[in-house]
Amino acid sequence: MSQSISIVSDSSPSTQNNPIILDRLPNIDLSGKGCSPHIQQQIDLLLLAVEALELGASERMLATVKQLELTNIIPSRVALWRLRCSNPWRRSYTRNILSLKEAKTLVILAAFRAKDLEPLTRHLIDAEQQMREKQLPMENHFRLSEYLERFRAHFRSRMNSRRTKVASYLQSQSELNELALSLLRKLLFCTGTKGLERIWFSLFDGEI
Repeated sequence: MSQSISIVSDSSPSTQNNPIILDRLPNIDLSGKGCSPHIQQQIDLLLLAVEALELGASERMLATVKQLELTNIIPSRVALWRLRCSNPWRRSYTRNILSLKEAKTLVILAAFRAKDLEPLTRHLIDAEQQMREKQLPMENHFRLSEYLERFRAHFRSRMNSRRTKVASYLQSQSELNELALSLLRKLLFCTGTKGLERIWFSLFDGEI
């Protein structure tokens, strides 16, 4: 990282009622500014990759929220949608700024869904490597092609084509596939030793 991340403790009364699982992720000192648009975009894209991996992903996300006792932060599908619309690439961008508590909640949600999907994720990453070694198109592997197709469909339907970077992805299927594959690797990274903490810190690389 370009600068060291400043970790702060937070024992104020308003935080003592937070779900215990949030304590797994350290508080990052952002001087009260909240998360940057870039961080918000990265978190939403991770969840977009989760949605491309499994049918009924939204329902499974909400079930995971309930399981982890995070319903005071994400009480409903609409609340989850609103948090994800803090991604400036979205058509429905709300210009909201995620608090650290909200960002932690979304990252934990992505990591726990990634853990459940780890066998599939590993299979797809192995398939990617095999396709590259054989110099074959990714579409030659049915399950990998299915993931990429779903990701592209979600991206096209939800992201704002007037954003320069979004437009660039929409004009190049290969670049959009590479984005989907990079997010797949990040999801697998979440499942490793200290993966949750490491993916959390990686979001702030160069931000502090």
